[in-house]
This record gives sequence, structure tokens and C-alpha cells, in this order.
Amino acid sequence: MATSTVGEYMIRDVQYVTPDMTIMQVRDKIINSNFHGFPIVENGYLLGYVTAKELLKHIKNPGAKMREVMNRGTLCAIPSMSIDDATRILFRYGLRNLPVVDEDKKLVGIISNIDIVRSQIEKSRPGKVMTVKSFMEQQNGIRLRVSNQEIPVDEVIPTQKEVYMDELIGRQYEIKRGLNEPLIVIKRLNGYLCVDGHHRIMAAKRMGLKTFKAIVLEPNNMNVILGLERTAEKWGLHTLDDVKIIEGAKHPFMEITTMLLPQEQADGLNERLIDSNKANAPDS
Repeated sequence: MATSTVGEYMIRDVQYVTPDMTIMQVRDKIINSNFHGFPIVENGYLLGYVTAKELLKHIKNPGAKMREVMNRGTLCAIPSMSIDDATRILFRYGLRNLPVVDEDKKLVGIISNIDIVRSQIEKSRPGKVMTVKSFMEQQNGIRLRVSNQEIPVDEVIPTQKEVYMDELIGRQYEIKRGLNEPLIVIKRLNGYLCVDGHHRIMAAKRMGLKTFKAIVLEPNNMNVILGLERTAEKWGLHTLDDVKIIEGAKHPFMEITTMLLPQEQADGLNERLIDSNKANAPDS
């Protein structure tokens, strides 16, 4: 299998600061963003990288320009670098972000710890797909062809009766940050039967997305009724609107990950995610 590269996972629309911005201006930009630092760029060329920690060294001189105080040069990557090598650099030097430059040293992207995590999650997907494929073929006496597609959200047929609101909120946050882990679906005559990814597709629907990435398993005989279809029919599941959203209980994943937090902190975290999603929700 080909090695994943930085170019496949880097963010191309990079926010940056310029060397003529003052300490105060850069400080305000960091405060009003979700980032811990920014590349320093002039005429497209990467000159350095400034973090909040480095700004603190010069906070008593707020009018000074970055050009006067910045460290020249920074660690960076190139698009063809492997994800494994980028991971080593981030880990070895304790970095959160790594600017990506082309052969002329112009900034073309940035890769972060979040992007690395995304690559590792997606790396595990092929094994899961093949397990589902093998099981479905054996259980239903069919052969399945695998392809990657963007499928219409409204054509997804659920096979799960319930999803959890807190997990939906978490999934919406992940999707906004670029973690678009594909669904696993089986193509049917009337849509796509969802095998894996109910919280993802429900989150996408709530966000108003029209299509979503999916690994599609297409049977060689579309007329065979699958066991999953019978179960979905028995439960009255025909569209995503038939899935119940549970608001009063935590998804098992969230129950585990917040177990070490005091309840008021866990609730506060959940409320912030809810508020953030409401603020960024499309107008109805």
C-alpha cells in the first residue's frame, strides 16, 4: 500500500501573520482564533513561525514589529514528505503544527497533530471494510465490489435505531475540523444501506451537508434481500428521519472519556460544544 503524504492531509487555506504586524496585533489574532501560533509570511514566502509562548517574551513591547523580534526560519515539511516522517518531526520537537512549503520555500499548507490523527484513523479503515465485505458475502451468498464515492445524504438508509446527541455534537466538530471519516454503505436499488457511521451521517445531515464520503460495497446481485435490510424494515427505518436522537444520556464513548472530569466540567465542555455548533449552524 502506498504511503500517505503530507500533501494529502495538509490544510491548504492557511492563516498567517506578516513581519510588519506588531506584537499586539499578532497577540489579538491568536486570542481571537483557535490556534496557538501562526506562520510568518511575506509575499508568499515562509520566514518563520510564532507561538503564543514566544510572544510572551516580548509582551512588554507591544508596538514592536514581528520583523524586529521573530526568530528567522522554522522547521517545515514538503508535500511529498510521508505522514510518518512528519509525525516524527512533530513528536521529536514537541510541535503542534508544521508549515508546508514548495520548492521555492513558499507556504502551500500546514499540517497539525489533528491531521496526523485523521490520517491514522483513515489508515485503519481498509481492514474494517474488508471484514464487513467478507462477512456480508458469506452471510448473503453474494460478491461485493468496493469503491469510494460521494453519496447523497438523503439517500442513506439507517440500520441503527438510536444515536446520542452528545456524540452528534462531537462528530459535527470533527467534520468541521476536517475529520471526514468515510461511511461504509451497501448500495441498494432505493439508496445506500448504512453499515458503519450512523453518528457521522446524522451529524452531516444536521449540518446541512448534501453529500458525504463513503466506501460503497456494491453487490453483484442487487435483488438479494440482505439480513440488515430485513432488520431495518422490522424497526421501521427507511430514512435518517426515522433514527431517534437520545438527549438525556451520554454515548458510551463520552461516558468513558469524561469519567475523570468533575460533572460540572464535563457538562461545561458539552455546553461549549453545543454553543459553538449553534453559532456556526447554517441559517434555516
